[in-house]
Amino acid sequence: MGRGKLRIYLGAAPGVGKTYAMLSEAHRRMERGTDCVVAFVEHHNRPRTEVMLHGLEQIPRKELDYRGSSFTEMDVDAVLRRAPAVALVDELAHTNVPGSRNAKRWQDVAELLAAGIDVVSTVNIQHLESLGDVVESITGVRQRETVPDEVVRRADQIELVDMSPPALRRRMAHGNIYKSDKVDAALSNYFRPGNLTALRELALLWVADRVDEYLTEYRSEHRVSKIWGSRERIVVGLTGGPEGRTLIRRAARLAEKGAGGEVMAVYIARSDGLTNASPKELAVQRTLVEDLGGTFHHVIGDDIPVSLLDFARGVNATQIVLGSSRRKTWQYVFGPGVGATVARESGPDLDVHIVTHDEVAKGRGLPAARGARLGRSRIIWGWLIGVGGPVALALLLNSVDLGLANDMLLFLTVTVAAALLGGLFPALASAAFGSLLLNYFYTPPLHRFTIADPKNIVAIAIFVGVAVSVASVVDLAARRTHLAARLRAESEILSFLAGSVLRGETSLEALLERVRETFGMESVALLERAGGVDPWTCAGSVGPRSPLRPEDADVDMPVGDHMALALSGRVLPASDRRVLAAFAAQAAVVLDRQRLQHEADQAKELAEGNRIRTALLAAVSHDLRTPLAAIKAAVSSLRSDDVAWSEEDQAELLEAIEEGADRLDHLVGNLLDMSRLQTGTVTPLIREIDLDEVVPMALGGVPEDSVDLEIPEVLPMVAVDAGLLERAVANLVENAVKYSPVDDRVLVSASAIADRVEVRVVDRGPGVPDEAKDRIFAPFQRYGDAPRGAGVGLGLAVARGFAESMGGTLNAEDTPGGGLTMVLTVRAVDGRPDPLTSPAVAERQVS
Repeated sequence: MGRGKLRIYLGAAPGVGKTYAMLSEAHRRMERGTDCVVAFVEHHNRPRTEVMLHGLEQIPRKELDYRGSSFTEMDVDAVLRRAPAVALVDELAHTNVPGSRNAKRWQDVAELLAAGIDVVSTVNIQHLESLGDVVESITGVRQRETVPDEVVRRADQIELVDMSPPALRRRMAHGNIYKSDKVDAALSNYFRPGNLTALRELALLWVADRVDEYLTEYRSEHRVSKIWGSRERIVVGLTGGPEGRTLIRRAARLAEKGAGGEVMAVYIARSDGLTNASPKELAVQRTLVEDLGGTFHHVIGDDIPVSLLDFARGVNATQIVLGSSRRKTWQYVFGPGVGATVARESGPDLDVHIVTHDEVAKGRGLPAARGARLGRSRIIWGWLIGVGGPVALALLLNSVDLGLANDMLLFLTVTVAAALLGGLFPALASAAFGSLLLNYFYTPPLHRFTIADPKNIVAIAIFVGVAVSVASVVDLAARRTHLAARLRAESEILSFLAGSVLRGETSLEALLERVRETFGMESVALLERAGGVDPWTCAGSVGPRSPLRPEDADVDMPVGDHMALALSGRVLPASDRRVLAAFAAQAAVVLDRQRLQHEADQAKELAEGNRIRTALLAAVSHDLRTPLAAIKAAVSSLRSDDVAWSEEDQAELLEAIEEGADRLDHLVGNLLDMSRLQTGTVTPLIREIDLDEVVPMALGGVPEDSVDLEIPEVLPMVAVDAGLLERAVANLVENAVKYSPVDDRVLVSASAIADRVEVRVVDRGPGVPDEAKDRIFAPFQRYGDAPRGAGVGLGLAVARGFAESMGGTLNAEDTPGGGLTMVLTVRAVDGRPDPLTSPAVAERQVS
């Protein structure tokens, strides 16, 4: 038998018509011959909803008595016996009355699905667990009944039931939702237009995210590379210049125009060395885009337009925002620029926005990270101008007679152009080649490499000298400009490193990632060893296939005698090693700081241990002496010869001795457990067991009629230490019984969700405020006015410590209706099928 399918009608607010839509779906299915029954539907005395129940088979509800009142809940056993094809279950987030089969209705639904029954259910957006804080901030009402988001997300079909705020308020005013005596209060409080609008937006965005997940899965499974503009995703191309802030804000405004719009800023860095972007400016822009709700991405790529378009198509973007070029007009002779190329190659599926800014046409400057190299394209153009320019000019001047002086000036212009583009050597070639052409074509005797007039010899010599001088000066200026820009980039990087020291940043991985991005490397590792002959160990690394020894790396930078920064990917020029040395020194400082922080944490633990020992002495001075004093008094009384004790008196004194010994044993046991937790000597023996083998044994320390135990047989096995789990549950139960009213019983229940199992210990005591829920788990803490003899305040601390040592959690929640619920979560194993996990989940779809 396969797992049943779950269909959920998700409401934006109460009263939008979820139950009505569910019942309408039931009638449609019955008309098609489907066996459909009503397992639980609450019509809330709404006439139109009640009418929809006519003609549908309803499973009788189960009656439960609680606190002198009678309640009805869904009878899960009756539905399972009936075994319909489809069951209607209203209000998925409902909390069942204590004594029910499960604590939550969604757990009841999980059992029906596991039995192969399809379920149609309803839930409001405000009942999703992840949105509890958001809904409370909007409406001022804390939702006590919630359902885990994962349960709803795993539904096979989710249908949003929506209604505009004015229409919903009209329904409320007409009495279609609440009775007339509650309408005014509802309209002026929870059902205010602002509240309803915010809840509606939450519902739409949540469902949109869900649909987006399905779309991503579908595109991945079917290898769809073409962009589908189902949602506005805006990619911002950054250069590291100051105009980036303008582009980010513009993209954020574009995203706000469409619900669910997403902004992704991307910086494309070349793979041939230090980038020409300002690290400080990029850090500011990263912070800005994250503050606006977007994400920042750093991509390595030599062809910036291609890399940018590949990234945009990879994330299914719909728009690209670029800034107007900062290049000057004459620089367009070397190409159309990134913006024009991206716009031409984007195709019809990507909109490209070119945004103006204050830096337009102010010049990009020369790369600050490539030393004296001018780049392959510029060198090629320099040689073409240096060699081909004189030939073309000679062909042109053969048809025009301008005189030798003008001819020499034109050839000198070509030499200067070659120097500007390709540097010194293309300019020298241009000067030499130009002098030969001047000699051959324009100095008598013509078409011979001889010069008849000595004045022409002087003129050509002056031409060669001026050409070489101009080329040298231009090349020197270009080199100095590159050097200045490089020093500026290095100073900004060093400033960033100094700032990270002042800020106390201690993330070694983040620093190594910065090194990898800055130098365009594949991987970076910080290696260290204890001595000169000891093997190297890796203190931290980023990237694939990190080097294990400095000898295995393409670049290694020693840091002292026993540490080195190793980089793999390419060989760096010597000029880059100065900045690399600063990074290496900073990495050593960060590593030392991490270790100092670890030592400080250890010192803090020792201080905490001293505090606990001090508290232990205080506890011994009173809490342990109290049962000892009672035992001593009872024994002394029994041994007294001057008093004739009756059998009843002797029995009472012996009972007092036994109670005192039990209390003393419990206190000493908790103290020993806390000591083991503080010293880290708790070593759980994890094995797979059933909860019903352990939990009943934990109830031996409380009266038999004080606890109700509900452990379903369908629960999966759990991976725990049986002894530690028993002690943890025993402490929780004893604490719950201690604070519960005399006439109320503590409920211990268990349920499974995804890959974990929850054990809930529910009491109806005074409860604990939210601000105190974490403090009650601290050692030697007793909440409220608990008497001194009630214990040393270690039970909950020991229970949480044991839970965490087994890889679980222990938290406190409010009990609906008053009281405190302790939720102990442990890991489930595949001993039994999880009712919420099935391969069929992968085939779910949104209708």
